[in-house]
Amino acid sequence: MGKLRIFSIGNILIDILADVEDRDIVALGLDKGIMKLVDDGERNRILQFLEGKPCVYNCGGSAPNTIITLAGLGVPCGLSGKIGRDELGQTYVKRLEEQGVRSFVSEGEGHTGTSIILITPDSERTMNTSLGINRDYAREDVDLSAVGEADYFYFTGYMWDTESQKDALLEAINVARREGTKIVFDLADPFAVQRSRDDFINMIHHHYDIVFANREEARLLFHTDSVEDSVRELSRLCEIAIVKDGSNGSYVASGDDIWKIPVFPVHSIDSTGAGDTYSSGFLYGLSQGFSLERAGHFASWLASRIVTVKGAQFSEEMIREIRKAVQEDSWDCR
Repeated sequence: MGKLRIFSIGNILIDILADVEDRDIVALGLDKGIMKLVDDGERNRILQFLEGKPCVYNCGGSAPNTIITLAGLGVPCGLSGKIGRDELGQTYVKRLEEQGVRSFVSEGEGHTGTSIILITPDSERTMNTSLGINRDYAREDVDLSAVGEADYFYFTGYMWDTESQKDALLEAINVARREGTKIVFDLADPFAVQRSRDDFINMIHHHYDIVFANREEARLLFHTDSVEDSVRELSRLCEIAIVKDGSNGSYVASGDDIWKIPVFPVHSIDSTGAGDTYSSGFLYGLSQGFSLERAGHFASWLASRIVTVKGAQFSEEMIREIRKAVQEDSWDCR
């Protein structure tokens, strides 16, 4: 195997997608179109309801989405996380390896994390997420040699949830610092910022090299409604700062330099995974030696592709088309 370029630790969530009727949502007592965390009892109740119905199983989770896309683009990537000793966990690892990602996934006693996605005829998605054994990810689950081997170590704010997860990340961060691996952090979720704002600011300032945020996360971090001000504040704490502002584009900043990155106009049908894909595009650009501005443009373009399809990952056919556009340098057609 070749050298790892990007290594990630993330929550392993197997997406279970099922077509249902509106009456099924009512029968389950769920709020249509809402994403919520569910406990084990609620998870098992919904899975029991789906028994006998056709379901599609995909690798999910924020960091895994980013890594799977990068692997599809030809970047050597590895992913660490935790699964249960169950059929869903084995399915996840098998799919991961089929998509070209080196698995550093460990097993434990508990169930594999799931996101049960119920799709009604109007294409609304009702998402029920159970973190399962992800919350038990610990120091002993980290392959520290993989952290030190990689050029970039990527993780998100979702992993800053339990003391066990934090302890594991701190160990990996120490190795990355010692070995010269660039540390890439995506704030990932406004609720994570609200829970851990002071921790995040301290870690960004002292340890992280590249940081992604969206407008709301940056607002909560710096108490400003100005996206441009927030990216400048963020760039004072780390080497490279990126703040995404949805259909208004994004900002990339480093030192005193700041670039406004436009969107690529498309007909959007599903914004699921747009932020994860943007991160994939930016990291791909860096891995290929792009300038920061060009990496931002590529990230914006790649995100514009994912919102034209349902789901957070590209099909094999779309990945082939994207790789062809990259090889021919025909993607930047603004």
